[in-house]
Amino acid sequence: MEQYLEYRESLGYSTKAVDSLKRLDRYMVTEDVTTFKALTPLFFLKMRTDLAIDQNTINKVTYALRGFFQYLVRIEFCHYNPLAGIPRSKENNIIPFIFSDQETEHLLKAAWKQVRREKQAFFLKDMGCCLALQLLARCGLRISEPLQLKLGDFRADERTIHIRKTKFRKDRLIPIPMEVANHLSDYLLLRNTLLPADNQNPYLLVRDQDKGLYKQQVRNYFYQAIKEIGLTQAKQIIGNTNISGTTPHSLRHSFAVNTLRRIKERGGSPQNGLPVLAVYMGHKKYTYTIYYLKLIDADQHRNLVDFMIKYPLRL
Repeated sequence: MEQYLEYRESLGYSTKAVDSLKRLDRYMVTEDVTTFKALTPLFFLKMRTDLAIDQNTINKVTYALRGFFQYLVRIEFCHYNPLAGIPRSKENNIIPFIFSDQETEHLLKAAWKQVRREKQAFFLKDMGCCLALQLLARCGLRISEPLQLKLGDFRADERTIHIRKTKFRKDRLIPIPMEVANHLSDYLLLRNTLLPADNQNPYLLVRDQDKGLYKQQVRNYFYQAIKEIGLTQAKQIIGNTNISGTTPHSLRHSFAVNTLRRIKERGGSPQNGLPVLAVYMGHKKYTYTIYYLKLIDADQHRNLVDFMIKYPLRL
């Protein structure tokens, strides 16, 4: 397994496969499997049934393990791939939580109020968390993308940020709203004031003089703001539908949906805006962006979710 992960890393892939390998390792311990011969298709079908995770995650685990055994076949460690003939499970429908424009404004205001200005040790971190949430909400970034930005990736004169090799190993240079650019410029002035002149921290958003922000710090900041405005919603599974809770990734979904909705309100065609939105958000496939067309009407979407939660037995 370690050799496989090193191989994937050498090709530039992420380390996400390690989670699936850990699941396999733990399940083998639970089932007291000690020989390679026991890893048959029947074993993996039973594993797929026993794992207490949703169907979407089951498919991701199966896909990752299939790639692992394909690697083992290629290096002649085994003669066949036991997952080769296992079909995908039928995935649940997913209804993401969508913030309206007004709810996004309330959320960002609540986040800015949390900044501990009187405590210098927390000031930079809190400001960084706020700006990370602002980039998610105003630019549709993934949570990892603002945290990986380096100092030179923000160009104040052009009002752009350069997002490098994130998901799908894609780079993109995108324009950002004036409000976001001004906040980032003000933050840099603050950063230069609070950190030593010879500071070598390469990240744009920092926790202290040595380290960048962690994802969990931004998540914690997000959930505090959500609690403040009373929009907390837990994930629920009703029938074959996953109703997503409020998460930082909801801001990315909301950015896409509300952008298309504004195009529609101006009398334009949301479908014509999809190619630009797909590039802006760094989607690998155009079909990922098309999905948001189904969610343009935020009010109807929210009513549907409320109805499903209130009357689950009627589905």
